[in-house]
Amino acid sequence: MKTSLKQLLLVVALPTALLLTSCESVQTTQPGAVGVDREQRFLVSGQEMNQAATLAYQQEMKKAAAKGALNRDPAQVARVRSIAKRLAAASGNFRSDAPGWAWEVNVVSADEVNAWCMPGGKIAVYTGLINRIKPTDDELAAVMGHEIAHALREHGRERASEQAVQSGLVALGAALLGLGEGGTQLASIVADVTFGLPHSRAQEVEADRIGVELAARAGFDPRAAVTLWQKMAQAGGGSPPQFLSTHPNPENRIGDLQEYAARVMPLYQASRR
Repeated sequence: MKTSLKQLLLVVALPTALLLTSCESVQTTQPGAVGVDREQRFLVSGQEMNQAATLAYQQEMKKAAAKGALNRDPAQVARVRSIAKRLAAASGNFRSDAPGWAWEVNVVSADEVNAWCMPGGKIAVYTGLINRIKPTDDELAAVMGHEIAHALREHGRERASEQAVQSGLVALGAALLGLGEGGTQLASIVADVTFGLPHSRAQEVEADRIGVELAARAGFDPRAAVTLWQKMAQAGGGSPPQFLSTHPNPENRIGDLQEYAARVMPLYQASRR
C-alpha cells in the first residue's frame, strides 16, 4: 500500500507532538532515608513500558528454557526467590504500587557474572554470579537490591524515552497507538536498555543508594554492598565481569556505598529486632 503524504506527515510530526504533550516531570519514588529526589522526564508511558518488559522477559526466559538453562538448581532458585520476596516487600517504602507488581524471579545457568531487573519487577540472576562470586545472602541482596532500584526509579523507561527521541520515535509512536509491530519493537528497546546500554552516572548512584536502603529495610546488612563490589571487581581478572561493564569505576563508588550503608544502618538494626 502506498503511503500518502498525509500519513507521512503524521509519522514525521508524531515524535514532536508526543514529546511536547507527553514528556512530563515525574517523581517516581519517595526519597527514602538516602534522599534520592531527582525529577525525571518520560515520553514512554509506564503501562506501555511494563507491557513491553513482560514480553521481552518472556522472550528471554523462553530462550533460556530452550537451552535447558532455566531454573536448573531448585535450591538456588529457592534462595534467590526468597531474597527477592523480602526486597519486594520492602519496596513499598519507595513506591506504594511496587509490592503489588507482577514480580517474576528466575535463575539462568550461564557463566556471566550478571543480574538484572526489567521494569515491573522482572528479575534474572545468572549462575555465574552465584558460582564465581559466591555471595552471602547479604551480598546477593545487595546485587538484587541495586537492580530492583533501577526498576523502582524506572531508569529503563528513562533510557527508552531517550532512545525513542533519538530514533525519531516512529516505531514507538506505533506502540503508543497500539499499531502493528510497535509493541514488539518497544520490547526490543526494553531488551536493548537492559542488556546493551549503560546507565548514566546519576542513575547508577541512585540505584546504589536506594539498593542499600532497600536491603537494610529487608533485613540484609547494607555494608555487604561494599564487600560485594570488591568481590565483583576482583572476579574478572584481566577483563571485568559483564555486570561491571555498565557500572562506574568501583574506586569512585566505594566511599559513597560506605557512607550510605552507614546512613541506613539504623533501619537494618530495627529490622532485626
